[in-house]
Amino acid sequence: MFQIGDNIFYPMHGVGLIEAIEEKEFPDQKQQYYVIKMSISNMQVMIPANKILSSNIRPVTDLLALKQIIHIFQHGESEELLTWKQRYKINSDKLKTGEIQEGAEVVRDLMRMKKEKALNASEKVMLDNAYGFLISELEVIKGITETQIKSFC
Repeated sequence: MFQIGDNIFYPMHGVGLIEAIEEKEFPDQKQQYYVIKMSISNMQVMIPANKILSSNIRPVTDLLALKQIIHIFQHGESEELLTWKQRYKINSDKLKTGEIQEGAEVVRDLMRMKKEKALNASEKVMLDNAYGFLISELEVIKGITETQIKSFC
């Protein structure tokens, strides 16, 4: 599914680079693993090849999806009538999907709230993480500049 050198997005971890595909031998079987270097944490993770799909790992998005993300930031509606616990649960679920659009919605909503009032500690951490995940992916999209990233985030 993925090749060495591919940039991927791993939900709740951000962008990573597939450095190797290794085979590990156990007493009863051999198993292939993707060796991924995560850009945000500088950590290396190994994920069994048969778990890649269930982990929601996906290729990094492309420049075409960027238009949709910009639209989300400029025109999307935020749900304002929820308690912070309800918002936290919804936003956590969105981030776990690993979809860039869902992550962009979380960043948009929390940034809007932050302008109106101070976020609680949990939502501050969530905003920092979601923003980092989004930026880590935008930075590796071919054809995008740092100025373009900063213009809508």
